[in-house]
Amino acid sequence: MSDKLFYEDPLVTRYASREMLENFGDQKRIRLWRKLWIALAECEMELGLPITAEQVEELKAHAEEIDFEKAGAYEREVRHDVMAHVKAYGDVAPKAKGIIHLGATSCFVDCNSEIIILRDGLEIVLKKLVNVMEKLKTFALRYREVPTLGFTHLQPAQLTTVGKRATLWLQDLMLDYESLTSLMDRVRLRGVKGTTGTQASFLDLFDGDHAKVKELERRVVEKLGFEKVYGVTGQTYPRKFDYNVLSVLSQIAQSAYKFSNDIRLLQSMKEVEEPFEKNQIGSSAMAYKRNPMRSERMGSLARYMISLPVNSAVTASTQWFERTLDDSANRRIVNAQAFLTVDAILNLYMNVAENLVVYENVIRKHVQAELPFMATENIIMECVKAGGDRQKLHERIRVLSMEAGKNVKENGGENDLLERIQADPLFEAVHARLSEIVDAKKFVGRAPAQTEEFIETEIDPILQKHKDVLGARGDVRI
Repeated sequence: MSDKLFYEDPLVTRYASREMLENFGDQKRIRLWRKLWIALAECEMELGLPITAEQVEELKAHAEEIDFEKAGAYEREVRHDVMAHVKAYGDVAPKAKGIIHLGATSCFVDCNSEIIILRDGLEIVLKKLVNVMEKLKTFALRYREVPTLGFTHLQPAQLTTVGKRATLWLQDLMLDYESLTSLMDRVRLRGVKGTTGTQASFLDLFDGDHAKVKELERRVVEKLGFEKVYGVTGQTYPRKFDYNVLSVLSQIAQSAYKFSNDIRLLQSMKEVEEPFEKNQIGSSAMAYKRNPMRSERMGSLARYMISLPVNSAVTASTQWFERTLDDSANRRIVNAQAFLTVDAILNLYMNVAENLVVYENVIRKHVQAELPFMATENIIMECVKAGGDRQKLHERIRVLSMEAGKNVKENGGENDLLERIQADPLFEAVHARLSEIVDAKKFVGRAPAQTEEFIETEIDPILQKHKDVLGARGDVRI
C-alpha cells in the first residue's frame, strides 16, 4: 500500500529543513526522556536513595536502544505514552526497571524535554535569522547610494535609496533578534516538582528532608545544562512560555511577510527580482512569466505562522487549577508546526536575500519619470537666488507641471516637465544647470549615510557576536 494514499504534512515533505525536523522528531524526544530518567536516578542515588550504581550504569548503557514499535504496542495497551516508554526502557534495562521514573510525574520528562526542544529550536532560528541579516547587510551596503522612488500610500514620494530601503527590512529583523535573544535568556526548566508541583512525592522519598529535595532539583537541572528553574509550577511548566515562544516566531514571520510583499511589488515594477532559475517555469499557461514564487511562499507560510500565537494564548488561559490535559494534543501539533514554518520561511528569506537581482536602469527610468515634479521647489529656489519673483515662478511651474502631468496621464507620453522648463525664458537662470539641479543623488537626503551608520552601530555588533554561525545558505527544497 503506497504511502501516497495518506496525507503528508507539506512542512515535512516540502519546506522545513532536516535540522529542524530532527529537532522535533521522536528520536530526539525519547532520548531526552531517557536522559532525564538517568539524571533523576543518578541524583537520587547520590543523595542516598536505594538506587545502585549498577542500575544507573545499566540505564546509561541502554539509553540509545529505543524500540518504538514495542513502545507503540505498550501505549495502545495502557493509553499512556510516558508509561509505555517506561516499560520499553525497563525491558532493555531490567535491573533498573523498578527505579525508572522514581517519584516523578509524566510532566517531569514531557515538560522538561519540551523546554529543551523549544530552546534548541530557538537556537536554530537564531542561527538562520542572523544569516539573513548578514545577507541583507551586504545588499544594503552595495546599493546604499542608488536612488529609488520612495512610496507612501503606494504613491511616489521623496526619493530614498535601494540600500536604505533594505535597512528597513534589516531593522525589523534586528527587533526580532532582540525579542528572540531576550526570550532565550529567560528559558528555564520545569525542574523536579512532582504531580501537582508540590514535590510531595520527593519529600516522602527523602523522609521529609526539604534540603535534599531542593538539592535533587538543583543537581538534575545542572546535569541537563541549565541553571534556571521555575520557582513554582502546577503539573506543567507555565503554558504562557509556549505563547511567548510563538509570539517571537510570529514577529519573525511578520518581518518576512513585509519583505516578501515589498519584493513582489518591486518585481511587478521590474525593479528588483527574486532569483529565477534557468529551467524554472513561471506559469503553465504563460511561458514568459517570472512569478515571485519564493516571496509568495514566504508570505503564505508567514500568514499561517502569524495565526498560531492565538492558539497558545487560548491554551495558556484555559489551564484549570494545576493542569488540564486539553493542552496535550494541541501542543503536539502547534509547537512543532510553528518552528517548522519559521524554519521554512528563513530558508526562503536567506535564499532570496542572497540572490536578489537589481535592475538599476529600470529604477533610474522610474525616478526620472517622477523627479521633475519633486525638483520644482529646488528649481524655484535657484531662480529666486538669481533675482526671480517667487510667486511668478511658482505659478508658472504649476502650469507647466499640469501640462506635463496631462501629457503623461491623458496622452500616455513621457514626463516632459524639464523640457518645458528648459524652453521657458522665465527659468533662464537655471537653464545651464538644470541637469545638475535635478541630479537624483541630491534628493536622497542622508539615506547613504544612514545606511552605513545603522549597519555599523546596530547590525555589525550582532553579526560579530554570531560570526561563528555565519555563511549559511538558504536551501529551497521545492
